[in-house]
Amino acid sequence: MATRIGKSTIVFTDKPAIIGYGSVVGKKEMEGPLSAEFDTHDLDSRFGEDSFEKAESRMQKIAVETALRKCLKSENDIDAIFAGDLLNQCIGSSFGLRAMGIPLVGIYGACSTMTLGLILAALCVDSGAAKCAAAVTSSHFCSAERQYRFPLEYGSVRPQSSQWTVTGSGASILSAGSGKPYIDKGVFGKIVDLGVKDANNMGAAMAPSAADTLINFFNDTGSSPDDYDRIFTGDLGRVGTDLLYILTEQNGFNIREKHDDCGLLIFDRNRQDVHAGGSGCGCSAAVFNSYVLHRFESGEYKNVLFMSTGALLSPTSTMQGESIPGITHLVNIRI
Repeated sequence: MATRIGKSTIVFTDKPAIIGYGSVVGKKEMEGPLSAEFDTHDLDSRFGEDSFEKAESRMQKIAVETALRKCLKSENDIDAIFAGDLLNQCIGSSFGLRAMGIPLVGIYGACSTMTLGLILAALCVDSGAAKCAAAVTSSHFCSAERQYRFPLEYGSVRPQSSQWTVTGSGASILSAGSGKPYIDKGVFGKIVDLGVKDANNMGAAMAPSAADTLINFFNDTGSSPDDYDRIFTGDLGRVGTDLLYILTEQNGFNIREKHDDCGLLIFDRNRQDVHAGGSGCGCSAAVFNSYVLHRFESGEYKNVLFMSTGALLSPTSTMQGESIPGITHLVNIRI
């Protein structure tokens, strides 16, 4: 049964383990530095579908099927799947998973959805409510652009602070007591809003919440950056990463030597025109369910902090001049 320590940290007692995982990405992501890490990709980012929204749904289905295949499970073995995406009413998830027959818990955490799903799935397994649970999310550059910004045909100029929404999906299957990498602790983050209103600078909007969640975790557990092999954030990009360093150092924690951002790992900013880096639910999901978990398998990682960062905005809130609240959830993965 999970317990709580400190102000906000959940400790899982039955070691809900990640027994299977899968990742799928689009063409641009496969042209980046992590191309050898991903399970599946598509040459034109349409995945055989006639719309970008259907392509995103297809990615989620492929990611879940890949994760199930790796752990020799079927859809019938999964008691609940926690899924969400960036599209209105999370249609990427519901349409992608509707034929699989798995009990669906729809969630929304913006780009923090992968870690939010992992915590919820871990709670489900740790409590005995499920023998196996899954977490999955996705994003697609084209579907996100035309929902949040401009029609794709518009060809608007993007400021250097903007980020490129990753076309990708990642899925994890959790079960108890397998000896695999397991979720040891988790933190549900708070909403932090410092008044950033620029929808082309998501890193600045999300960095304060990332710092808040990480600092709270260090204080709850009495740990420091030196206790972990790596500390990953989801999609702060270059701007948000630099702000995160400033904010954590103001509170006595220097994470520079331990930190990687998935939005900076997935693309080569010098070679690919992505400006400040990658973003989107699929960014941290695809990197976690490939690059990060591969290094647990190889023995390179034994103790990692993984945080997905989210900006809680909508086209409506942006047009009404609202600020952009940020939220960051955290899991501690160990083996």
